Amino acid sequence: MSLRYLASIPTFAVVTAVVSLAAVPLAGQTPAAKAKRTTAATKTWTPARTADGHPDLQGIWDFRTVTPMERPSEFADKPVLTDQEAANFERKAVEARNADLNRDKTASAGIINGAPATNDVALAYNDFWWDRGTKVVGTKRTSLVLDPPDGKIPPLTPEGKKRLAALDAARERPAEGPEDRGVGERCIMGFNSGPPMVPAAYNQNVQLVQTRDHVMLLNEMVHNARIVPLDGSSHGRIRQWVGDSRGHWEGATLVVDTKNFYNVTSFRGSSPNLHLIERFTRVDADTLLYEFTADDPTTWTKPWTAQIPMTRTEAPIYEYACHEGNYAMVGLLRGARAVETAAAGAPVKKSN
Repeated sequence: MSLRYLASIPTFAVVTAVVSLAAVPLAGQTPAAKAKRTTAATKTWTPARTADGHPDLQGIWDFRTVTPMERPSEFADKPVLTDQEAANFERKAVEARNADLNRDKTASAGIINGAPATNDVALAYNDFWWDRGTKVVGTKRTSLVLDPPDGKIPPLTPEGKKRLAALDAARERPAEGPEDRGVGERCIMGFNSGPPMVPAAYNQNVQLVQTRDHVMLLNEMVHNARIVPLDGSSHGRIRQWVGDSRGHWEGATLVVDTKNFYNVTSFRGSSPNLHLIERFTRVDADTLLYEFTADDPTTWTKPWTAQIPMTRTEAPIYEYACHEGNYAMVGLLRGARAVETAAAGAPVKKSN
C-alpha cells in the first residue's frame, strides 16, 4: 500500500511503498534481440485482453528507482549487480540523497558531506517531500541505458554541445519574464512527465487508459495527459509541447512513435528533431516494461535506448496543482530585477 501526502506549492505525492521492480533479463541491443526478449516474456505470462483483443496495459504505474540513467564508473565493466552489491548501492544512494539525515549527523560541524548544513534548503525542500525511490530495478542492472552496451548516453555532436552552451549562458542572465525560465518552473511540463518518462524526484506515476482507437498516458507530474491515436493516421505538422504521437501494436507490445517536439521542450539537450520510439510490454501482473529509443542526429552521435520496469500501484493519481501555487515565479522575477538594480549600483528595495 502506498501513502501520499499533498502540498499545494506545488502538489507532491510521496509514495512510501517499497517498490519491487521485476523485468525480464536484458542483453542484446539489436531489433532481433529485442523481439526475442519480448517473446520470451510473453511466453511466461499471458496478459488479460481488452474488448478489442489487445493486451490490457491499463492501470497506474510507478517508475521510481535509484538505478541511474548512466552506468557509474565504479561499475564500468559490470552491467548487472549481485544481490549484495545491489543492497549496498541502494543503502548508499538513499543515504547520500537524504539531506535531513546528513544534516543531523554533521550539523555540529556545519557541513553535510562537504556542503553547508543548509543543504536541504538549497535542494528547495527538506527530505520529506522527495520521493526518488529506494530500490534498484529488478534486473539489478547498473544503468537504465541498455544501448550502447557500456551503459552511457552517446557523446554530443558539435551542434549539440553548442546548443547546450547557449542554454547554459541564457540561464545565467536575469529573466526578463516567465518565458525566460524553464518549462518546469512555468508549470508547463515536468522533468519526469516526458515523453520519455524517466525517474526523477517525485510524482513518478503514470496512468494508462486504452480504447480501441486511442491510448491515454496521464502523468502525475504537471498533470500532462498525452492522447495517442491508434488509427494508423500519419504524424501532423504542428510542433507540440510533448510532440506528436502515433501508436500501433507489435504483438503484445504497444509502440508509440513521437516526432515534432516544440523547440523548448528538449530531453537532455535534444533538439526539435528528436524522434522518440517508446515500447510498452506487460510482462506480468504487476510489471509494465517501458523502453524508449531516442534518435536525434543533431544532438547525439548515435541513437540510444533505455529501459525502465514500472510497477503497478493501487494508489490514485493526484492533481498536480502547480500553476495555482506557483508563487516562486514572482520571487524569481523579483530576484532578477534585484540583480539588475544591484548591477546598476542602485540600492535594492526590500520586498515584504
